[in-house]
Amino acid sequence: MERRVVLKAGAAALAAGAAAACGVGRDDSGTWGGHTSLRYAFWGDNIRLKTYSKGFDAFHKRHDTITVVPEFADYGPSQERMTTMIAAHDLPDVFWIASPQVRTYEKNKLFHRLDGIPTLRLDAFTPDQVESFKLGGVLNTIPLGTYVSAFRYNETFAKQDGIAFPDGDSPDWSWDGLAELLIDYSRHNTHGRKALPYRSDIDLPFESWLRQHGEQLWTEDGRIGFTVEGLGSWFEWWEKLRRAGATLSMSEQEGMAFEWPTVGSRVLANFGDSNHIVDEGKMFPKYRFRLRPAPVAAGSPAHHKFQYWPRMTISGEIDHSLLNAAGRVVDFNVNSVSMALSTGLSMGAPANREVVAAYRPHATHDEAEMLDLVAADQASHAMGRRYEAPPGANTWRDTMTQVAGDIALGSKSPKDGAREMISRIRADLERG
Repeated sequence: MERRVVLKAGAAALAAGAAAACGVGRDDSGTWGGHTSLRYAFWGDNIRLKTYSKGFDAFHKRHDTITVVPEFADYGPSQERMTTMIAAHDLPDVFWIASPQVRTYEKNKLFHRLDGIPTLRLDAFTPDQVESFKLGGVLNTIPLGTYVSAFRYNETFAKQDGIAFPDGDSPDWSWDGLAELLIDYSRHNTHGRKALPYRSDIDLPFESWLRQHGEQLWTEDGRIGFTVEGLGSWFEWWEKLRRAGATLSMSEQEGMAFEWPTVGSRVLANFGDSNHIVDEGKMFPKYRFRLRPAPVAAGSPAHHKFQYWPRMTISGEIDHSLLNAAGRVVDFNVNSVSMALSTGLSMGAPANREVVAAYRPHATHDEAEMLDLVAADQASHAMGRRYEAPPGANTWRDTMTQVAGDIALGSKSPKDGAREMISRIRADLERG
């Protein structure tokens, strides 16, 4: 689940086959049946393929001389496919970028500069927003959406069990206070529920923890931004909950890489990204879910809040004759409420706040929860700068999952696990 979803291979072939069935095909000039044809690579599950197909239909109604040809797969296979296409210099014209690959792709000049393309409008973004989107001072990617770190709880369960969580801006909303509340809940609720699944490998809340403790995930110059002490204290927070019986065991959740449908009815709450409520809430339609921001540690720096952006771009190898058409596709993705209404908000709150305002009357309860949390984070705190993963860091989350599992099974202490994780990531960065 999360950003790593179930394999649905062959979607690109289906899209191409559908076009071929209509008696048209892409020729050497980059056209499809006489119209401009653009390859668009992204990932997800079957639901995302269907919703984005609706979005492409909405785009085609406005731009009937441009055909979008999807190249689609699950997250893992889509990254393997990208590696093959990069080696063959056969990049899609427009594509999403996996978070660990942003700086690697940038280093290899796979992105086209986006400012100056007349068909891609940037006037809905403030100058500060545009500046924050840049990599190394260059606007060569743009956000599909916005995530913030989130704590999600089942309000239906909370009411059944007579538990209330502090407001997100309350001084009582702290990591220590939350741990006590969750341990007490697990010991005394009458339904046999646990407070949380064990997920000390969850990246955005982990990043919140680091920033609140004066550290960060990555530095501007591409190094590890956290210490053994910072990482070890995060693992220890989770171990305190596990040892007290407040989390599911590894056997109960079938390992670190659990699936939400298998645990969602057995836990009160979960950590994750703000957008996760959109898809995961649908899996339990009888329950109502609510969001809080990540708890706050005492003495946290003023600018510990941050936003994560899933990014998209235009290929640095694109045929120049297709550039304006590609600009229109990207523009429709980030600036059109029609696209958002077609796809929903599984990729987060739109970065264009005019689109957010236009979408709000149509938002589901879960989407409104997400939009409110993102807006509150943006409004109540000055956001600190966040740096993308450097080249060589593409497997850091897999490393964290392996180490976290070892700690949960008792084969490593939190501090030893932290040392190993940092050592392995540092070696990967050196190779990268």
